[in-house]
Amino acid sequence: MTLFHAVAFVDHQSAQVVQFGSQHTVERKIHAHHHYTRKHGSGVRSEHEFFGTVCDAFEGIAEVLVTGGHKGLADFRHYVEKHRPLVAPCIVAYEVVDHPSENQLVALARKHFAAYDLMAGTPVPT
Repeated sequence: MTLFHAVAFVDHQSAQVVQFGSQHTVERKIHAHHHYTRKHGSGVRSEHEFFGTVCDAFEGIAEVLVTGGHKGLADFRHYVEKHRPLVAPCIVAYEVVDHPSENQLVALARKHFAAYDLMAGTPVPT
């Protein structure tokens, strides 16, 4: 079973990473662990740890479509570009969506990757 495509829904509290092939899906949920202190801006460290865990979940996946709300997606993209530049090449696109179900995520990703693979010249299994 080859699962080289994935779609991720990311916000500030949780992430859902779904790897999929032609017939199988594997889902992984990641939750943020907030450590509140009285220091101003202390949530940045927790957010960076969470985004780092999400990036670690992309290990071994060739192509990832990252989805989420506008603010969470923008913050995640900034984190990847600034702190995890080696992860950036496996992310093929960012797309703003509103809390889809797992099936809706996979359908969106299949549609996106079919078009992406055709543009890249990758043969698409039928």
